[in-house]
Amino acid sequence: MPGENLSRDEARERAALLSVEGYEVSLDLRSAVGGADAGPRTFRSVTTIRFRSSEPGATTFADLIAPSVTALSLNGRDLDPGAVFDGSRILLEDLAEDNELVVDAQCAYSRTGEGMHRFVDPEDGEVYLYTQYEPADSRRVFANFEQPDLKAPFRFEVRAPEGWVVWSNGVGELADGVWKFAETKPISTYITAFVAGPYHYVTDSYERVLDDGTRLEIPLGAMCRKGLARHFDSDDVFLVTKQGLDFFHDNFDYPYPFGKYDQAFVPEYNLGAMENPGLVTFREEFIFRGRVTQASYERRANVILHEMAHMWFGDLVTMVWWDDLWLKESFADFMGTFSMVEATRFTNGWITFANNRKSWAYRADQLPSTHPITADIRDLEDAKLNFDGITYAKGASVLKQLVAYVGRDAFLEGARRYFKRHAYGNTQLGDLLSVLEETSGRDMATWSRSWLQTAGVNSLTPQVILSAEGRVTELAILQEAAESHPELRPHRVAVGLYRRSPEGAVERYARAEVDVEGPRTVVGELVGTEAPDLVLVNDDDLTYCKIRFDEGSLAALRDGLGDITDPLARALCWSALWNLTRDALMPARDFIDLVLRFAGRETDIGVLQMLHAWANSALTHYAAPEWREEGGRLLAEGALRELRLTEPGSQHQLTWARFFAAVASGEADLQLLQGLLEGTAKIDGLEVDQELRWAFLEPLAAHGVADEGVIAAELARDDTASGKRHQVRCLAARPSAAVKAQAWASVVESDSLSNALVEATIAGFAQSSHRELTAPYASKYFEVIERVWGERSIQIGMDVVRGLFPSLQDPRGTLDAADAWLAAHGAAAPALRRLVLEARDDLARVLRGQACDSAVG
Repeated sequence: MPGENLSRDEARERAALLSVEGYEVSLDLRSAVGGADAGPRTFRSVTTIRFRSSEPGATTFADLIAPSVTALSLNGRDLDPGAVFDGSRILLEDLAEDNELVVDAQCAYSRTGEGMHRFVDPEDGEVYLYTQYEPADSRRVFANFEQPDLKAPFRFEVRAPEGWVVWSNGVGELADGVWKFAETKPISTYITAFVAGPYHYVTDSYERVLDDGTRLEIPLGAMCRKGLARHFDSDDVFLVTKQGLDFFHDNFDYPYPFGKYDQAFVPEYNLGAMENPGLVTFREEFIFRGRVTQASYERRANVILHEMAHMWFGDLVTMVWWDDLWLKESFADFMGTFSMVEATRFTNGWITFANNRKSWAYRADQLPSTHPITADIRDLEDAKLNFDGITYAKGASVLKQLVAYVGRDAFLEGARRYFKRHAYGNTQLGDLLSVLEETSGRDMATWSRSWLQTAGVNSLTPQVILSAEGRVTELAILQEAAESHPELRPHRVAVGLYRRSPEGAVERYARAEVDVEGPRTVVGELVGTEAPDLVLVNDDDLTYCKIRFDEGSLAALRDGLGDITDPLARALCWSALWNLTRDALMPARDFIDLVLRFAGRETDIGVLQMLHAWANSALTHYAAPEWREEGGRLLAEGALRELRLTEPGSQHQLTWARFFAAVASGEADLQLLQGLLEGTAKIDGLEVDQELRWAFLEPLAAHGVADEGVIAAELARDDTASGKRHQVRCLAARPSAAVKAQAWASVVESDSLSNALVEATIAGFAQSSHRELTAPYASKYFEVIERVWGERSIQIGMDVVRGLFPSLQDPRGTLDAADAWLAAHGAAAPALRRLVLEARDDLARVLRGQACDSAVG
């Protein structure tokens, strides 16, 4: 489908030729309800585009992915759809200076979360619609010029089934059966949006007096499916929304520019959320059906604020092309945490950032597909894969370093000038750097070359020399880089010295900030201090780097990691230890031992959840195969011990309960889970709600304790869309060759499942305890992935290629198979090759980790 995969060069040529004056789009969504789904279910989409051409007589194309086009006209001249429409592009020849294109098409509803997604609620049969476009799926809903730098105002109107409400970017009114929406500001196609159906809708408002004395009022709305209404804590959503609007108005000096602010929590969503101006969409899992920890509320608040930051970084000012995706995503990721810490109750957000978000960045930055934050994006397939840990978490980490480098005031003043200078326009890297140079006086070009235009992560290691009297005579920081990415960057870091107090606590007693340059930097300010037990480079997490330890510091952590009193310092140490494990510098069993000894003392619930995920990953991937069974037993014993010791009813108890379920495998463990489900066993204070019931049922299904009948009975208790996803995952998790064959076929050989059920099936199929059962699919995987990539949407293709990669099989054999596939498929889609290369690199890391762990066995 070369026509679907727009290239950067094509976009540049079209942007040089065209300027778009406006869109009028009319949709008829009445076909969403009733009837049978024989073939693709479609809706009518009529689009009028008015645009100018700088070269009369030129040829270009418009974008549309649709089953059919009924009628086409250009400047009043009828065009033959069969001659000019190839399924993804409309050929436009002999342009005038002023042009009008009218396209009457039948567009398809989606089941993959791309374009106009249609969802039928199994609980009540109601139909819900929403759109998701990024990076280029609005062309599945209406004809357009699908690239971010061809902005235009949009006028939308929608005919919908009776009783439905329709929302879009602007305010809408229903008149004579048609929803008509106010014209938008000039925006990019990918952030236009619709939500339609019998949604439960709650309203509020935000008011503020601006500096010039005018009154700003923003209507607020929040919506979800009717089946989730009883769980919807809209008051908390509105609270965080108002706190965020206060923060951004206080700091950006540019009033929210898009009128209303609706937030829709929608089913089967592929992303966390999407920043459509005036109509932000979120995955409905942010509405909590059961008891969750504060980490879940913090995550939701962070996403709400991340999307709100996009109203300025991304929507008001937009990148020219996806090369500069970081101009919106890195900023939104940083501002999400920045605003959350300063404006909401989640004041420990930088701990989560250091421990969670950065771990995503460190992994991505060590893959063969790593790239500079300012990336080289050749086409839309590249763009789709570039929504990664580099663009988000590394970019946000670098911006945190930038704030330390230029100062908070200069950074925020630069943002204010950037918005005012480029409002409703498109920008590139240099546009932002120029305003930051103005406000800070710093050389941003040098900073940019080091941080934005090179890839890879540096490692910083302390080197300590002590006198005979136990004083520091020299302390230096050694900086290293991988051979593949040798750039040594300038770092503004804090170095903290820690020692054990008489009461047993490990506390910081000295700190110095220093600019690290080159391979070795001396920290003169700390010379003469008493000898530390622990030297923490990058204390307070000012820069982006992998922290290493000297031998004395590592020994101190092995003895007393849980005694570090500062939660951020403790989180940084945990993150560093996990990096050592992934880099095969610490045996997996040593990391698991640290978790078993110290995780029970972790106060930050988000850090604790990451420790559980890392410990499980260490066992599944990096532990020596011969030790894996013993390691699993130790983890299960430790999880159950902590579960019984934690405060009854606490969020820590809930977290340990979920971890226990994730690692339970022995007969006694499974009997306890079964008893908790049936009510014959009890742990004081632990409320087994519906979501926890499913968490307990999956391991029972995976170990053959719960059969299809038990799973069906659980679905009868929870006959909802969420329950259906859990049921599908549990069914695919059963230990049977026939079950695995059915799951494989339903995902690989059929496209009948929705995106959410594809994801659930893959999760059930790929059980770590089923290595032998899934072994026959290792070779099949490499036989089918190119076909799947070519036949399915890019989102489903990504889910299948990533989710079914045989990472649990013999790593050496799979590594060889991956190498053979890559050698034989040099002409495969670059995005597909990237996914295989990434999975192959993870396997090579697994082999190194297992060798490191075996060496101590």
